[in-house]
Amino acid sequence: MDSIGKQHTWLEKLLRFTEKLIPKRLYQLGQPTYHFLLALLGALVYRFPSKDIHVIFVTGTKGKTTTVELINAILEKNGYTTALASTLRFKVGETSERNLYKMTLRGRFFVQRFLRKAVAAKCTYAIVEMTSESVTQSRHRFISPNALVFTNLSPEHIESHGSFENYVQAKLKLRDAVEHSPKKDAVVIANIDDEHGKDFLKVSRAQGIPFSLQDVTYTTTPSGLTIMYKNISIQSKLEGVFNVQNILAAIKLGEYLEIPLDIIKQGIENVSLIRGRVEHVSRGQLFDVVVDYAHTPDSLEKLYETFAHKKMICVLGNTGGGRDTWKRPEMGRIAEEYCENVILTNEDPYDEDPEQIVLDMKEGMNKEPTICMDRRKAIHEACVRAHKKPIETAVIITGKGTDPYIMEAHGKKTPWDDATVVREELDKIISV
Repeated sequence: MDSIGKQHTWLEKLLRFTEKLIPKRLYQLGQPTYHFLLALLGALVYRFPSKDIHVIFVTGTKGKTTTVELINAILEKNGYTTALASTLRFKVGETSERNLYKMTLRGRFFVQRFLRKAVAAKCTYAIVEMTSESVTQSRHRFISPNALVFTNLSPEHIESHGSFENYVQAKLKLRDAVEHSPKKDAVVIANIDDEHGKDFLKVSRAQGIPFSLQDVTYTTTPSGLTIMYKNISIQSKLEGVFNVQNILAAIKLGEYLEIPLDIIKQGIENVSLIRGRVEHVSRGQLFDVVVDYAHTPDSLEKLYETFAHKKMICVLGNTGGGRDTWKRPEMGRIAEEYCENVILTNEDPYDEDPEQIVLDMKEGMNKEPTICMDRRKAIHEACVRAHKKPIETAVIITGKGTDPYIMEAHGKKTPWDDATVVREELDKIISV
């Protein structure tokens, strides 16, 4: 563990110890100050690195990681050295490592250190995925952004924020950070197909740039997307209408940065796979297997719509234990609507009873689903069913994407990767 990891662990232990000593109400009142001071200390330790690099924030409920990767590909194609921090990975220059922290940004010291390393590596741009939790914990503080890209908003983290409105307001603080950034020519790029897009464009000191599906014509196929933008055809291997919006967000930022459209096109076309996001897994089987992070009702429905031409066998976990219980029956209802077979399974129960989580999902269903609490066995069963009737069949496995662990009671973490497990189980089935 590096020095920052040790600092983070020590601070977390101190926080948990303090939580036990201080009355709950008083502890909650003191949390904003605690997070603010940690953010300030991190910026001081690493000498406010954002002043020496162009910083792009990407936020929204869905599509953040994909949009980060698309922006990065465009910038790299134009010759820039880049850094990025996302749910999927951390990259500085030529060095990239998987994000194994089960959170998008590990903490205030972590993000400031990341930016300092990016500056030291002579990166021109740092692209940072920002969640609402990052905002409430001041991880965006003392970072001077040049740009914010907003993808969309739908209900998520309602219990931790207290309401959807609080969740929205947390995201809008990133708009305010750009509005008051000391950087010249700061910009907010927002999806106005989303009802909240106009709120992100309410800026006066920064420039606001909207984007919409009306800006393009597009066709979707089982092999990807064809997008016509300003008489230029872009062929993308990414799937789903939601990825048209992610691509548009990246295009608009590229244009704002005065990158030629042919370079933008090449950058987008270079992105053929984003792990855990509509990730196809093949071991020579005759049916599709797709692993996706979809963990909200809206993202689940949009994923299923993408494969509506298939007979879907769906492996469904749900949100982690102790959070967003409201969406469990809704996820079950959506799965039943779109999937021929639904297998409910375990995901990240934390300290909650995993069987109760599955029963909560079942509440939204009229038909009896298959329940298999062992996630590996659930994946195996789905693949066996598809193997028997492979024509026009797709196995859709959702909830974890590239999450590196199954989070269980008492802090237990079981190493995990959906795509790896799929490959292992497919090999067993195909070899028989």
